[in-house]
Amino acid sequence: MLNPAPAARRALPAVDRLLGTEAVLALIAQYGRTRITATLRAALDAERERLAQDGAAPYDETGFLQRCAAQLACTSAPSLKPVFNLTGTVLHTNLGRAVMPESAAKAVYAAMTRPVNLEFDLDGGARGERDSHVERWLHELTGGEKAVAVNNNAAAVYLVLNTLGLKREVLVSRGELIEIGGAFRIPDIMSRAGVKLVEVGTTNRTHLKDFAEAITPRTAAIMKVHTSNYVVQGFTAAVPEADLATLAHQHNLPFLVDLGSGSLINLEDYGIPHERTPRETLADGADVVTFSGDKLLGGPQAGLIVGRKDLMACIAKNPMKRSLRLDKMTLTALDAVLRLYLHPEKLREELPALRLLTRDRDDIAAQAARVQPALAAALGGHWRVEITDCKSQIGSGALPVDSMPSCGLAIAPAEKKGNLNKLAAALRALPVPVIGHIRDGTLTLDLRCLDHEDEFVTQLQHLKASR
Repeated sequence: MLNPAPAARRALPAVDRLLGTEAVLALIAQYGRTRITATLRAALDAERERLAQDGAAPYDETGFLQRCAAQLACTSAPSLKPVFNLTGTVLHTNLGRAVMPESAAKAVYAAMTRPVNLEFDLDGGARGERDSHVERWLHELTGGEKAVAVNNNAAAVYLVLNTLGLKREVLVSRGELIEIGGAFRIPDIMSRAGVKLVEVGTTNRTHLKDFAEAITPRTAAIMKVHTSNYVVQGFTAAVPEADLATLAHQHNLPFLVDLGSGSLINLEDYGIPHERTPRETLADGADVVTFSGDKLLGGPQAGLIVGRKDLMACIAKNPMKRSLRLDKMTLTALDAVLRLYLHPEKLREELPALRLLTRDRDDIAAQAARVQPALAAALGGHWRVEITDCKSQIGSGALPVDSMPSCGLAIAPAEKKGNLNKLAAALRALPVPVIGHIRDGTLTLDLRCLDHEDEFVTQLQHLKASR
């Protein structure tokens, strides 16, 4: 008996004919003719290979075009999409850190869709400086005489060191030679900035005399680095910032401080352990302070530099500043967030990061009680869904050993047959992916950051959890 496959392959339609069908014309209107043509050709090639196999089902044009449409929808969807962050880490680096306030989103939309005076002085009618849009607020909020904004805090540290310490030495305590996420290491940044690192003291104990004895004619600055994502405890000693500033100034050296997460307010007023602020650090004698915009500050990704006018002028003139500068959208968002700090009475209400960090545990528990029945119903009887106490953390290197009481939903197999990894994948496959964490045989959804509760509950009907 003759193999029917060659005849079946010859019966496949030409691309030109498919392009004229009603179904494909609709796809062309949505995705464009060039993309549709390439997709059809690739799909027909795959169909020919399939028909060459023994026992292959005949070509079905309706099913074929449906598969092409599904493929186009999948490959055309944006890879960057909103998610529900139920990990228990509020400022989650992998999930975009701080959520922007509505005022910032509206301001960015206006900046994206209209020309703006990014580098134009409206009063004088001449070229302006883009950092001026946020410098006035940073001066008011930190006390820094001038400010520079770049694309993240690593860039800020690099720019300061490259400007003030190029081909010279900078003193740093051994206990502050940090590495944070993404293999960011202070020694590497210093090397790339053209600075020679001089390690002072020991890992757990550094004294003022260690710094004093390390100063030589080649010393360019003394630097203190926030340890960010760890804490050294036990038999320890660190030099207070005011003492380091005094020592630096006695030797006519600048004192540099990298604060990392960069809170602009006293967090203790909101029930959160205190983090040093730029204002406090400058008041203690620091000449230049660097910090992030997208961590405790609650704004967009940015590296902010504030400090002494003469040193800041040099930093602003560094040729690398142009490579690291902020675009108009980020500057607009940063401006909107900084202006919220001018009205501290409403800050918790209007700044999402602060609101989420300070959510009351009882409020979260009430939300868990509302959501639990819907999630249990969507998962069916193969899973147990129980309300549980949990601990949230700030994240992004801020207050690494401190946590906040929270409440969530703990999901576990009812009959020890459920696969938690498959369940986690099913949650991530929802229209708005849900991201929790698996620990000790339980998938936990910490609800501290659960905004848009109705959207979360509604989409649970799409959940197809694996047993």
